Amino acid sequence: MYGTASVIDTFLSKLETASQSALLLDYDGTLAPFTEDRNAAFPYPEVTPLLSALMECRRTRLVMVSGRPAAEILGLIGLDPCPEIWGAHGLERLKPDGTFTAGRVDRRSARAISDAMQWVAAQGLEDRVERKPGGIALHWRGLDGGTVDDLAQRTISALLPLTRVSRLSLSEFDGGLELRVRSCNKGQVVEQIAREMDGAPMAYLGDDRTDEDAFRALQGRGLTVLVRRELRPTSAESWLRPPEELADFLRLWLEACGGDA
Repeated sequence: MYGTASVIDTFLSKLETASQSALLLDYDGTLAPFTEDRNAAFPYPEVTPLLSALMECRRTRLVMVSGRPAAEILGLIGLDPCPEIWGAHGLERLKPDGTFTAGRVDRRSARAISDAMQWVAAQGLEDRVERKPGGIALHWRGLDGGTVDDLAQRTISALLPLTRVSRLSLSEFDGGLELRVRSCNKGQVVEQIAREMDGAPMAYLGDDRTDEDAFRALQGRGLTVLVRRELRPTSAESWLRPPEELADFLRLWLEACGGDA
């Protein structure tokens, strides 16, 4: 466990006396191991019952924050009722009562996404592309290093110019590149939840570079935790290795909120 244990202990002590709290969790790489088949990325077995118990804990607001579309998380998480889900880096919001809202993609950005998809098809990369609301992601997990380097350079050369004629950004994530709406990121989700929680204790757990926006947004006013097998440079103040240390943390959260693991 990286960072001082006292950081987590201090935060958990606040949970013991708080009437409300919010636990925000990234999905891929945090709650579920990476798989080449994205449709088979199910949560770690030891984590699922703990998430279910957290859903029953009235003092905890459980929120999933993912780059995936919200509907994909709904199909993978295996929880009933399902927690609140923010998909596509915050472009989509699915509430536990089924209420769904989605932001708009402006015309220039939609055209740029369409152009990107045409390039992907011309390169024969359809099996590597993930079409999302507000963007696309190209995945190269499982390819050898040389192939990845070549593919990344070709993708950047083709897609980066599209960011200059749209409101899209091109960014790297663990295992690929993503072209997406610039105005949506996980930090903005944190800001929105923080406004709604009105000072209640909050924590964000994530693994990827896209989670750094959330770590920075919560810095100084909540707990930020990198969940990853190997430590990397990060704005998060603590580090947990999945699944064992992640499961231990969730158990401690439940205990602090008076829930049963």
